[in-house]
Amino acid sequence: MSGPLSGLKVIEMPAIGPVPFCGMLLADLGADVLRIDREGDVDLGLPIEPKYELLGRGKRSLALDLKNPQAIALVLDLIAKADVLIEGFRPGVMERLGLGPDVAQAKNPKLVYGRMTGWGQDGPMAMAAGHDINYIALTGALHAMGHKDGRPVPPLNLVGDFGGGSLYLAMGVLAALFERQQSGKGQVIDAAMVDGAASLMTMFYGMKGAGLWSDTRGANMLDSGAPWYDTYECADGGFVAIGSIEGKFYAELIEKLGLDTATLPKQHDRKRWPSLRAAIAASFKTRTRQEWCAIMEGSDICFAPVLGLDEAPGHGHMAARETFVAPDGVTQPAPAPRFSRTPGAIRRKPPARGEGGEAAVTEWGVTKKATAAE
Repeated sequence: MSGPLSGLKVIEMPAIGPVPFCGMLLADLGADVLRIDREGDVDLGLPIEPKYELLGRGKRSLALDLKNPQAIALVLDLIAKADVLIEGFRPGVMERLGLGPDVAQAKNPKLVYGRMTGWGQDGPMAMAAGHDINYIALTGALHAMGHKDGRPVPPLNLVGDFGGGSLYLAMGVLAALFERQQSGKGQVIDAAMVDGAASLMTMFYGMKGAGLWSDTRGANMLDSGAPWYDTYECADGGFVAIGSIEGKFYAELIEKLGLDTATLPKQHDRKRWPSLRAAIAASFKTRTRQEWCAIMEGSDICFAPVLGLDEAPGHGHMAARETFVAPDGVTQPAPAPRFSRTPGAIRRKPPARGEGGEAAVTEWGVTKKATAAE
């Protein structure tokens, strides 16, 4: 056992995306995460072989028929031993199963009960179906992403599902556990992806209020509007990313591009950004991505090559820090963040449905009688 959360018992109810990612983060940091899976054939989105279901790493799985009262009784017995429960059903589903917060916390008053939804536990859209793209659309985040005169571009499902969802749920769980040390009581966390995604936009709402951010897409400093904060194509078709915001970093960029500041617009002359962009783009097209890496890596330009998933793990910096690992031959990001005394670890491969669950039940101290299907 390793990690700062070693000894923490977590029940993860069946879900896709944000809840499993939150559970993975907790497992990476040492928590004993028991995933409750549905028995039989279940459509959870994309079919994937268990070894590649990386959000399940570090966990054990208990397959149950949650329509069976005996299965519900078993989950309640596990709840009595758990520190945390996380779930991602629509509002009311856990209550209908007989596993809602009131029932669970009557069984275990110290339980931290984390609820993950897209729209939240209440509000006019609480019962509507949705995915990451919908949640970030409603917050202003999606509108802000994309090039000028182009459509909004979904940033994978990083902002709603994982940033605004999983990370806020994990933070909520850890905050509730800290508070429990003083009160001795658990509590319920309403982690809505729409709330978390909105929270991630805090700085931009502040900048807009101050008149420093335009609601026009691709017209601002950090949204590809500024020619010194964007990606550029190289001679070989590869791309590089630059973020030369500060004046001294921008000056170094111009120098290493071989451009003459006397013939260029000023860095912050927005009206002439198109001509500055054209000059920068033309220069980047004169060399390959690797040639630009040799020129710019290690400088203060704020430069990086744009790497694909096949390339990123092999980059010198990533390799030196072992940012990616390959247990069982499956390349994946290593646990983060890092701890000086209690490092996280990938303690188990992702389980097949039902794998390891009975052992977890026994280790948690739930009696054989509670697990028998009689």
